[in-house]
Amino acid sequence: MDRLRAARPPYPDLIAGALLWGMQMLAAAMLGLYLRNGLQTSRLAEIAALYFAGGLFAWPFALPVARFLAYDRPLETRFAAFFVTLTAATILMTAFLFAMEYRMFYARWHAPFGSVVWAFQFVFTSISAVYQFLVIGLRLFLPLGLVCLVASSYHLAKRMR
Repeated sequence: MDRLRAARPPYPDLIAGALLWGMQMLAAAMLGLYLRNGLQTSRLAEIAALYFAGGLFAWPFALPVARFLAYDRPLETRFAAFFVTLTAATILMTAFLFAMEYRMFYARWHAPFGSVVWAFQFVFTSISAVYQFLVIGLRLFLPLGLVCLVASSYHLAKRMR
C-alpha cells in the first residue's frame, strides 16, 4: 500500500515536470537537428511540436511507474528505475505520436474506417511509422537528450527517499 501511495506524484511535480521534460526533449531534438543539418528542414515546427509533445505526454506515464519501481530502494536502483522508465516512455510516446501523424497522412488512401482492410492498413502503417521513427527520429534525442536523461534521473532518484 505504501508503494502505491509513493507512486502517486504530487500534482505540481506532474505538471511542471511534464512541461520541463517536454522542453528538454524539444531542446534535444533541435540540437540534434542542428548538428546534423543546421536546422535546414521545411518541417521544423512539426518536428519541434512532435518532440515537445512526446516528452510532455510521456512524463505523466513515466513518473508514477518509476516512483513505484524506485520506492524504498537504494540510490542506484532508483536512478535505474527513472532512467529506464523515462527512456522507454519518451521513445514510445514520441513514436506513437509520429505514427498517428503518419497515419493521418496516409488515411486518404486507406479503406473505409472499420473494415478488415482498414484494420490491416492501420496496423501496418503504424508499424512502418514506428520503425521509421526508430531508424531516423531516435537519433535526434542525441547527444543532449542523453544528458537530460541522466541529469533528470539522478535528480529524481536523489529527491525520492
